[in-house]
Amino acid sequence: SERSTYLVAAVMSSFGITSMAVLAVYYRFAWQMEGGEVPYSEMFGTFALSVGAAVGMEFWARWAHKALWHASLWHMHESHHKPREGLFELNDVFAIINAVPAIALLSYGFFHKGLVPGLCFGAIYIYDFHMQGLGITVFGMAYMFVHDGLVHKRFPVGPIADVPYFRRVAAAHQLHHSDKFNGVPYGLFLGPKELEE
Repeated sequence: SERSTYLVAAVMSSFGITSMAVLAVYYRFAWQMEGGEVPYSEMFGTFALSVGAAVGMEFWARWAHKALWHASLWHMHESHHKPREGLFELNDVFAIINAVPAIALLSYGFFHKGLVPGLCFGAIYIYDFHMQGLGITVFGMAYMFVHDGLVHKRFPVGPIADVPYFRRVAAAHQLHHSDKFNGVPYGLFLGPKELEE
């Protein structure tokens, strides 16, 4: 069925991306150390800082949703506010568009040494810098499960549906689709907070 297809795709892509991220961070650190001991504490710090980038993505998505998708890109985003016909909607293009910079940052940061590539990838030895590429990817996976799975029921999400805060997020996003409050909230994970403002 369509829901099973989405679920399998979501789980497999999340598992695959997470596995590749763990391996990429490990090998990038090993490569930067040129055969020396891999600093596991800094690897952990790299993953922890990626959460900061993921949180930053919520603010980017909130701004883009209001300023772009509900304005000049409405002709594409409108498909998301109508009943879906078929497996995909034109709005799904935004997921691909957002993946491009994440892939570019991760690739550049992985294959090059130095400060700027490290900032892009986030795995600089000795320095603790913000993870860009991996943070965008983590946000995208979380967004896929909560927005596409929980809110719009494109696939079952299992225990995620039982998390009280995620239920509040889903309810807030449904208000966005109802056009009450002038389209607010435009954010997803901070949608309940946006409604309080």
